[in-house]
Amino acid sequence: MPIEYQATRVDAPRVGPPADGSVIRMSGFVDECQLNVHGGDGGAGCVSFRREGPVVMGGPNGGDGGKGGDVWLEADHNMASLLAFRDHPHRRAGDGVHGKGKDMHGKRGADLELSVPEGTVIADMYSGEVLAELLQHGDRWLAAGGGRGGKGNAHFLSNRRRAPSFAEQGEYGEERWLRLELRLMADVALVGFPNVGKSTLISVISAAKPRIANYPFTTLEPNLGVVRVDDTTDFVVADIPGLIEGASAGKGLGFRFLRHVQRARVLCLMLDLAPMDEVTIDDQERVLLHELGEYKPELLKRPRLTIATKADVVDPASMDFVADGRDRFVISAVTGQGLSPVVGRMASLVHEARQAQSRPSETVILRPEPVGSKVDRISDGEFRVSGRDAERAVALNDVNNPDALSYIDQRLERLGVDRMLARAGAQDGDVIWIGDFSFEYRS
Repeated sequence: MPIEYQATRVDAPRVGPPADGSVIRMSGFVDECQLNVHGGDGGAGCVSFRREGPVVMGGPNGGDGGKGGDVWLEADHNMASLLAFRDHPHRRAGDGVHGKGKDMHGKRGADLELSVPEGTVIADMYSGEVLAELLQHGDRWLAAGGGRGGKGNAHFLSNRRRAPSFAEQGEYGEERWLRLELRLMADVALVGFPNVGKSTLISVISAAKPRIANYPFTTLEPNLGVVRVDDTTDFVVADIPGLIEGASAGKGLGFRFLRHVQRARVLCLMLDLAPMDEVTIDDQERVLLHELGEYKPELLKRPRLTIATKADVVDPASMDFVADGRDRFVISAVTGQGLSPVVGRMASLVHEARQAQSRPSETVILRPEPVGSKVDRISDGEFRVSGRDAERAVALNDVNNPDALSYIDQRLERLGVDRMLARAGAQDGDVIWIGDFSFEYRS
């Protein structure tokens, strides 16, 4: 009968884009969330020996454990929100299968691919460091790597070690907390005070159906509409919740959505000819430009046009608003007055911005893992050895097994850890930390 046992741990269908180019619905819109990703744990190697009647001298035949699955984030143009992660923030890839006897290796854990909207910014939740930006459909980023599978005892057969009685444990998968932030990929952003008519305008020039009412802050989340000019020209318009003075400092509702203006190619300032609080046209424009500049100064350099709305209620001439037909217009979204020139100008500015925008180069940024080991003195009589190879040599092996301890000593010696400890001044009896394990130093 074969004798075998497992090395155990010492410490335990998509919907396509709108066919008619009409509307992108934002129901249940969530533009920021936290995400916990965990790569799969590697499978443990197996300790097994061939024991069959006709075989006089059986050898080790324990198989390797499978690698844990990776967690990938991928930009998908069919996704419009981060809603899927709000109530289910914990995502984990599959674990690797343990190795078995007869040189049978464990199966690799299944990778986990998570779809996020285009324009998603990924940052470390604790440090705030931006790790990746997924801008185009198909962009992928490795969020958490799976743990390496442990090697079976057959892997350690050598002339000096004819019957290895140990195997490696599987490596833990990488775990991290991320902060996801969505910045909408719109061509034109409608910016204005509350109740200025942004939702009415986007509902008229596209098939979007935002909530419209005669009171401020009706729009509580951005709305996207696709404006189709002809068979070859279309662009995306974003209705941003209304801004008020001090929005860049956190006042009102619009400040939460200012991030969505960052990637808009063209800004459209909307001024109310009949404001509820009798703020003048000039004051509205001044406040909007000030808030945009305070939030991101480069926004003031974007192509923009200014629209005076509600021409059906007030005579624009009485408001001293000059419409030049190029970057300043007067419209009435209710009657349709002036809409064609505005849409045409939007399409022209978007076309110019697209032509001027350089396509990102196909570059790959590699962050190589630190190579080698180092020794740091923690206190008198206490040292810590750092380095992926040294930490793996200890973490993946059973320190309770004498044969495994002998292999760890050989491995650390080949890595030069003994020489580094001697140069660091380690004396007999000092405590040496490697990962989560401590050892007593003997020269």
